Amino acid sequence: MPVSSDTIAAIATARGRAALGIVRISGPEAVAIASACFGGANLSEAASHTAHVGYVARRDGTRIDQVVATVFRAPRSATGEDVVECSCHGGDFATRLILNRMLEAGARLAAPGEFTQRAFLNGKMDLAQAEAVADLIHAASALAHRVSVSHLQGRYSEALAEIRAGLLELCAYLELELDFSDEDVAFADRERLEDLLARSERLLDELLRSWRLGRRVRDGVRVVIAGRPNAGKSTLLNALLGSDRAIVSPTPGTTRDEVEGETEIGGLLFRFTDTAGLRDAADAIEAEGVSRAERAIGRSDILVYVYDVTAGMDAGEQAYIESVAKRGAPPALLVANKTDLLERDAPPSGRGVFALSARRAFRDEAELQPLIACLLETAGGDLSLSEGSLVVTNERHRNHLRKALDAVQAARQRLGAGSGGELLALDLRVALHEIGAITGEITNEDVLDQIFSRFCIGK
Repeated sequence: MPVSSDTIAAIATARGRAALGIVRISGPEAVAIASACFGGANLSEAASHTAHVGYVARRDGTRIDQVVATVFRAPRSATGEDVVECSCHGGDFATRLILNRMLEAGARLAAPGEFTQRAFLNGKMDLAQAEAVADLIHAASALAHRVSVSHLQGRYSEALAEIRAGLLELCAYLELELDFSDEDVAFADRERLEDLLARSERLLDELLRSWRLGRRVRDGVRVVIAGRPNAGKSTLLNALLGSDRAIVSPTPGTTRDEVEGETEIGGLLFRFTDTAGLRDAADAIEAEGVSRAERAIGRSDILVYVYDVTAGMDAGEQAYIESVAKRGAPPALLVANKTDLLERDAPPSGRGVFALSARRAFRDEAELQPLIACLLETAGGDLSLSEGSLVVTNERHRNHLRKALDAVQAARQRLGAGSGGELLALDLRVALHEIGAITGEITNEDVLDQIFSRFCIGK
């Protein structure tokens, strides 16, 4: 796919006050355009990877700002093209004036993600690595950052390349057999074919199973706190967040709308939602709050159901929890709250039941540790997956991997049934196509436009 011959420019730093701002320009005329706007050293003669102090001036020679211009010559640059980055004083005004001067001198305003797209088209990174750039920018937790960096470094792509290499080897054997089909020559040992297919199936299945964790690494874990009015849901939310996010009152029905808060636990971002108490509503506003609570539970990854341990769970609550368990989603954790009000009775215990005092937990984090440990286990399963590179966080990748796995499984079935090499080769080509669509060996302009349009301008 051809790379545009235009020279593009954009502001590469966020808006607002800052110590520094960066205006980036990339393309065949990048150095010439920057040199025309720059007062100081002659950038046209500058070597690659050199920085030069000077200023950007208008056409009439009046200075806009003092800058440091850094020159990167093709192909040793982030985009694979000539690149100049002008570091100026931060703030929206100076960076915008410098960008306008570059556009006036012949550059074109970059489209969202166009710098990264050019890096991909010029072979500086594959498509999975390019998408990892956007994931890294939007990472909101330690695990999201770690996984994005791993993908950007190419470890995920290496795993895909290993699978693709095995499938290509299979295809090569089968294609040879097809070329010599009239001579009844077998180039591929059937046991070897079965081993390669089994290995490819296992690796693809591992990647797909990581999606459950990967989605939560990327988007966070949605946890809904529900229960009867005055059970202590808002107090528990505040304890989990470590701040007074929700209003706490002994008056039942205080929470009428969803109250949300985020915090990082064990490297994962948790999005907690405190909901209206589940009961027969006294008025229309409260009824809407209860309805919203039910919808929030349906969208959640985990339900934390809170009840007052001094009153116990009534039959209606028990029936509700049983109905949630039968549905299988979301998994429910029970919090027997207000243990600080118990006089002699021992608090309830059992798997998935956590006796605590949310009021005490706000001051003592140790009170929450058993619940927090269970939240992590329920949310992520094997969090050690995130230490490596085999975590799928992208819905597009998941869809292609699912189709690739289906094709490999179909090939194994054909091989076991004694089908000819032509049908096996067709299945393998499908698998190769789907994996190639992830890394960009096989793609089209519409797919690229859709992917890079989600990037910010200047990246």
